[in-house]
Amino acid sequence: MTANRRTYTRASEAERREDLILATLDCIAEFGIQGATVRQIATRAGVTGGLIRHYFAGKDQMLEAAYRKVMTGMTETAVAAAAEGQTAKERLRRFVIANVTPPVTDPRTLSLWAAFISHIQTDPTFAAIHRDNYVAFLEALEGLLTDFFSEEKRTLSKAQCRSFAIALNALVDGLWLEGTLADDMFGEQELAETALASVEALLRLDPGYLSA
Repeated sequence: MTANRRTYTRASEAERREDLILATLDCIAEFGIQGATVRQIATRAGVTGGLIRHYFAGKDQMLEAAYRKVMTGMTETAVAAAAEGQTAKERLRRFVIANVTPPVTDPRTLSLWAAFISHIQTDPTFAAIHRDNYVAFLEALEGLLTDFFSEEKRTLSKAQCRSFAIALNALVDGLWLEGTLADDMFGEQELAETALASVEALLRLDPGYLSA
């Protein structure tokens, strides 16, 4: 199968690098990590192999950048959704919902994540990328929880907020998988409502409090 070319235009260094990362993700989604070659990526990006070498030392570095793009993209989407809230309660609610609804729950994103995940146990660089994103996600969630508890006039220690953040991360991870693997099995708002109800139970809030 001939890979579709991206339209190539004059662009900044950052834009060209971003195009190459997106082309790498396209090829991984279509051919898998082993099947995606530098030549295919170059063709998809509409550039020469020589230009790729200007930005990346080799395929491994392209894969690392692509994995970082996938992971940070999901976190940034949820953080951006939360930022639209006017209160700490609304920001927490938006963050939770964003993690269990499109575009975060996306079959293509899941397939890319699954393609990369086996590298975490064998490649220190992939492990570091995974750890950095986990820490960033946890810190964002801790910040939202700290603000929420302060708004609610509930006093919790930093360790307690961290413990809640770890538990909520596990919760949304599981529902993210459910929503991505079997989205046709749930009603339009079912996963979001389930996530909010579960968060309310975990944080010892009245049922429906986050939705009110």
